[in-house]
Amino acid sequence: MRSSTTLPADTALDIASMLVERAKRAGAEAAEALVVEGTSLGVSWRLGKLEDVERSEGRDLGLRVFIGKRQASVSSTDLTEAALGPMIERAVAMARVAPEDPYCGLAEPHLLARDWPDLDIDDRSDPPSAEDLAAVAAEAEEAALAVKGVTNSSGAGASYGRSGVTLVTSAGFAGAYAGTSSSFSCSALAGEGTGMERDYEFSSRRHAADLDKAADIGRRAGEKAVRRLNPRKVNSQSVPVVYDPRVSGGLVGHFSGAISGAAIARGTSFLKKAMGAGVFSKSISIVDDPHMKRGLRSKPFDGEGVKNRRTMLIEEGRLTTWLLDTATARQLGLETTGHAARGTGGPPSPSTTNLYMEAGCLTVRELIADIRQGLYVTEMIGMGVNGVTGDYSRGASGFWIENGDIAFPVSEITVAGNLKDMFLNMTPADDLEFRYGTNAPTVRVEGMTIAGT
Repeated sequence: MRSSTTLPADTALDIASMLVERAKRAGAEAAEALVVEGTSLGVSWRLGKLEDVERSEGRDLGLRVFIGKRQASVSSTDLTEAALGPMIERAVAMARVAPEDPYCGLAEPHLLARDWPDLDIDDRSDPPSAEDLAAVAAEAEEAALAVKGVTNSSGAGASYGRSGVTLVTSAGFAGAYAGTSSSFSCSALAGEGTGMERDYEFSSRRHAADLDKAADIGRRAGEKAVRRLNPRKVNSQSVPVVYDPRVSGGLVGHFSGAISGAAIARGTSFLKKAMGAGVFSKSISIVDDPHMKRGLRSKPFDGEGVKNRRTMLIEEGRLTTWLLDTATARQLGLETTGHAARGTGGPPSPSTTNLYMEAGCLTVRELIADIRQGLYVTEMIGMGVNGVTGDYSRGASGFWIENGDIAFPVSEITVAGNLKDMFLNMTPADDLEFRYGTNAPTVRVEGMTIAGT
């Protein structure tokens, strides 16, 4: 049987329902309550020894109340009557004096989810012990240290967590779900002295049975570290840049930030006038799917209880929608797209779930075959991206491409361009895998500026 401190769903629903009812009795015209609870266990292992074991258990609740067009949010980790009574009174008092927000309020009842699919995000197998996790981490590190050229270890880790989310609103929504996560990682060092290089590998899944083998994770971490030895610098020039799947998802993340309803409503996005236009090349489609089976960010309804669904954000290069919650939708005169996300301490904001760029038709080999000189990026450094203009400049390292082949490792490079141009000159490979919350296959971008020596 599962051993967990997470409250049964009906108990959490009772708590959330009680908060909403008492807030209305205290003077709120509308209210919503969120209960978030979870437990986690993680271990760190380095050079054959257990370094650390961490376990946490927590329960947090949030209450948002409305009086007219005024709102206030409060949160607490204390579920005793001595804490909840004053918290409810304080929330209502805060709402009475808060500035008016013409767009605040609960989602319209007809948009609320009434039923939802089983997403299989809760691993029902027995949770691991600290000893189980330590054994996995030890196996990963041992495999990394066995790789020829690996000289040290930055350590390995393994973790498990389970969380539950319960939401109740006075508009008639009540729902709850729980999910698990299992992961392990390994970081290896190769070389000696000032010539040392580091790299890592990891695996993260909802179900432990879906994880990669620990030995494979360690071996790949070691091999990647060795591959990076003796990096060179290259001259500044304009060349095609190929993004490894470890970093290509960042480009999709920049896109999602630019179509967030909050940025569009403020007029602070470089894509604010791009609705319906060809933003990417026609070979590219981008999807957000909250109902992906066992997806790392899957959830049955959004942070306002609104029915969510698989959404094509980019279809054959064309922008089809913004990412909207209720407030930003009202500000733009539209309807929420079911992308609200929230914590217990404040109102929702738009966010993605399982976001990904669909795979292309070319193999990675075919994607780089005609590149005479180019850069294959495996790691990005810094966040030099201007969301207003689309200007893009980030530190990078990876490998130099010569005549269609990976030639040698490179480092201390800056990659620059503008996201508008980058999106239009982007080609995806066929190697899409779902390893992160935001995923993309290997991606080639033409005509970027490389700043080197």
